Amino acid sequence: MAWSWLPKSRNRVSNGKLKKENGKLTIAGNLLHCQVDIIHFQFSIYNLPPRLSIIIPTYRRPFTLLECLKRIEQQTVASEIEVIVVSDGHDDKTARLFVKQEVQAISDPTSPRLRGAGQRSAISSEWKVPARYFEISKSQQGVARNEGVKHAQGEYVLFIGDDTFLEPDACEKHLKAHHPHPAHSVRTPPPAAPQSPGEGLGEGAVLGFTTWDPTVHITPVMRWLEKSGWQFGYPKISQYSGQMIPEKIQHQFTYTIHISLPLSVAQKLPFRTDVHLYGWEDIEWGMRLKKAGVRLFYEPNAKALHHHHLTLEDSLKRMEILGRSAVEFQKMIPGFDRVPTGWKLLAYKIAALFPSMAGRHRRAFLTGILGNVI
Repeated sequence: MAWSWLPKSRNRVSNGKLKKENGKLTIAGNLLHCQVDIIHFQFSIYNLPPRLSIIIPTYRRPFTLLECLKRIEQQTVASEIEVIVVSDGHDDKTARLFVKQEVQAISDPTSPRLRGAGQRSAISSEWKVPARYFEISKSQQGVARNEGVKHAQGEYVLFIGDDTFLEPDACEKHLKAHHPHPAHSVRTPPPAAPQSPGEGLGEGAVLGFTTWDPTVHITPVMRWLEKSGWQFGYPKISQYSGQMIPEKIQHQFTYTIHISLPLSVAQKLPFRTDVHLYGWEDIEWGMRLKKAGVRLFYEPNAKALHHHHLTLEDSLKRMEILGRSAVEFQKMIPGFDRVPTGWKLLAYKIAALFPSMAGRHRRAFLTGILGNVI
């Protein structure tokens, strides 16, 4: 793939209103200040598809999304990337990040949930990497990811959040994990004993490493969530760095904030569209990946920052929602194992009696599960 790089303008970004002035797209305000080189691109006569399609669901966080896109522009393999942003509901400020293009109404006749919903789409020529923007009626992130997959052209897709800030070589690390050397492809039969990044992946997925962005001010509860594994369980899989995560537990780590896999697999295994509560859609999807024989490889050198601030109150509210959604998933999915039972439930109830960080979170989780305060 080759691009012609034609500088067009510069954007000044700050936290407030987006507007166009003197050929510049401006977000007026005073919280976030940066400048973005706006570059026009076009495919070469070869019109080769990208190797990696980055799919980003978003909802009403244009300033965070803008920084996310800037980090993608800085990727060492930027010429091999396309970006697909799917807004889960309409937002004027997000749409204006793609202001140069007409946004036209489309509909999806195949989706009962979205039929006649009046989706909107745009193709932007404003970014250093090809970027396409779609809107769907307010739903949930799984539906947004499915919409992104439907439009992806890359050999692989990388799911991230709009608050995932990739390190400059993160995408390169993902691609190398899928293709460790020219003679090997993820589509070839896996070797018997994989020992290096990507070997034996088959049609495998690659999990990157994500940690808190220090610029958001990391609170004590954020540190505890990371260390305990309640937010992301990376400490639990550190021993599997550069290896396959054991099949028995891999579904617990299919974090869609930072995971790549072949487009063909993503097309065959879409996210559920009947989920109404936040929480366990990643694990449910991971269970189906595992059942389909898709292994999960952990590449800790594919790094990203999670630009999200949490207070203790935020975290406890989240845990209640996780408890309620765990019950919902247990009813829908045979074998869903996130609702504690037996001795584990008893241990949770005992721990919930203590005013520690762990005790308060278990108490909130059980409140969500049982519908009353323990």
